[in-house]
Amino acid sequence: MSPNGSDRSPRRPMRRKLLQAMTAGLVLATATGCSYNWEDFPRLGMPTPTTEEAPRILSLWQGSWAAALAVGVLVWGLILWSAMFHRRSRTKVEVPPQTRYNMPIEALYTVVPLIIVSVLFYFTARDETELLSLDKKPDVTINVVGFQWSWGFNYIENVEGSTGNAKTDQNLDAIPDRYKDAFPANAGGVYDVGTPATRNPQTGNPGPTLWLPEGKTVRFVLTSRDVIHSFWVVPFLMKQDVIPGHTNAFQVTPNRQGTFLGKCAELCGVDHSRMLFNVKVVSPERYEQHLKDLAKKGQTGYIPAGIAQTSHEKNRETNNL
Repeated sequence: MSPNGSDRSPRRPMRRKLLQAMTAGLVLATATGCSYNWEDFPRLGMPTPTTEEAPRILSLWQGSWAAALAVGVLVWGLILWSAMFHRRSRTKVEVPPQTRYNMPIEALYTVVPLIIVSVLFYFTARDETELLSLDKKPDVTINVVGFQWSWGFNYIENVEGSTGNAKTDQNLDAIPDRYKDAFPANAGGVYDVGTPATRNPQTGNPGPTLWLPEGKTVRFVLTSRDVIHSFWVVPFLMKQDVIPGHTNAFQVTPNRQGTFLGKCAELCGVDHSRMLFNVKVVSPERYEQHLKDLAKKGQTGYIPAGIAQTSHEKNRETNNL
């Protein structure tokens, strides 16, 4: 009992413990961030974007985090407010007043989450539509072939020393005609294919290396020979499933030269972790020279793209025409 007759002793230990907890949390946050590059903090864990489309994905990621943080601060604030101002030691009430059947509060609890989900859905649908749009004619088309346990790349290009026609090549029969319409005429093409033991000669990173020209719109046509894989170039901030019997496609415009890491992002079997590859973005001139080098090595034509479309997918293609 204090001299003025009030019992304040229970508050002091609680305040002291709260101060100690806040200090410990601050020290922990500071200590774990010592080696963190604060210039990377605005990306919230995402790598530096390397395509013209990637900032749109980064913006969606940041917006989702901002919404989650706002909801979290509100919830944490209400929890702390309830714990501090409705504790038994303060009110001296065994059971505080109970609120039941409060329609305004219950309506608020229902409407606010619906608004949050609707806003997130709108921006997600808007960005997804833009990112998967194939309206722009690509400068380069590459058929990415996934198989256990590596990757193959069909460069659908007119290359000196390679003859043929990608639109009629039997190895590309699995690709629907709506994608072949964008193929260059009489594109003999070249290919590259890897194994889990393949390594990039410059970096030593495992997996085959996919070459791309900087500043050119590249369309990836994704096919599989066996099971579901997922084509993911990490700094592109974009990945898409590679499905047997179904062809997916998306396109990007690389805007930064360098060698970047790629991997399969779908659990596809025992050696899934070895399905790695590299992406090397170079100047258009260096890219063209690389295609000529593949032709000189005898890697002309195309490797089999994968499993042909199932009847279900063929019907869907017909119905969408």
